[in-house]
Amino acid sequence: MSVQQATAVRTWVLDDPEDVREAATALAEGRAVAHGFGNIYALAFRPDRETVERVNRMKGRPAGRTASLVTVPERIPAAFDWTRLPDGVPRQQVRSLMDELLGIGPVGLRGPAADRVPGALAATDGGTRTVRVIVPGTHCPSHAFLGAALGRTGGDFLAVTSANRSHHLTGRAEEPAHWRAEGLADAFGAEPGVRVLAHADEEAARRRHPFHRPTSVSVLSFHRTAGHTRSGLPALVLERHGSLSADHIRAVAANHGFGVVAAPHAVTPLTARSYGLA
Repeated sequence: MSVQQATAVRTWVLDDPEDVREAATALAEGRAVAHGFGNIYALAFRPDRETVERVNRMKGRPAGRTASLVTVPERIPAAFDWTRLPDGVPRQQVRSLMDELLGIGPVGLRGPAADRVPGALAATDGGTRTVRVIVPGTHCPSHAFLGAALGRTGGDFLAVTSANRSHHLTGRAEEPAHWRAEGLADAFGAEPGVRVLAHADEEAARRRHPFHRPTSVSVLSFHRTAGHTRSGLPALVLERHGSLSADHIRAVAANHGFGVVAAPHAVTPLTARSYGLA
């Protein structure tokens, strides 16, 4: 059953099986779907270069910008080349850290890319081909939509980006991600290549993720390290200080034998979008 937002833009509901099927079909046909993603919204779409470039242009980004990867939890490990981890970074400890972070909520993980990752989703850093996997956490109902979309496309991975506009062409900073459906519909509802799959209850979505602010996810990388902590633990790099705090990530990483060092641009956390008094 579809609903009408105040903007009169037709949307689908994330918890409605029929709406999920329609949204998955729309994605397979080449449209981007702005859908509930943890406690915010994200845009998911086909991972071919043509679609990635089209979505980048729509957002105001350079067409050739690399997109992130999203998939269902059981296919996440297949996105990484586990034979190319840095020395002193054990695979099993990374996997257990990943599982705990996913259990907490939405998160980003960047590591060595498997050969099967599409070129439009892979970037090179220091000679290493990498992929940034952005996932909504294990408690988000969007996995039903992602699974259906993968079934329609016949692949293991989809492309994903934040549900916001970029001001690359004007030199202004990128907008914060949307976490309310009416703002999302205002921003993208007029785009013929976008469909909206809204949280059935946005307050409930935020309650499911009490440790996360309503902004783009924090991103932790493990394709390289920042040396070692004073106690000798290998230090992973926090590439983006987003919804989950750096202190929380450090505490979780320590449980699995890792330290965390924030990259210079990740010292300051992202700002959540403000919708005024409404």
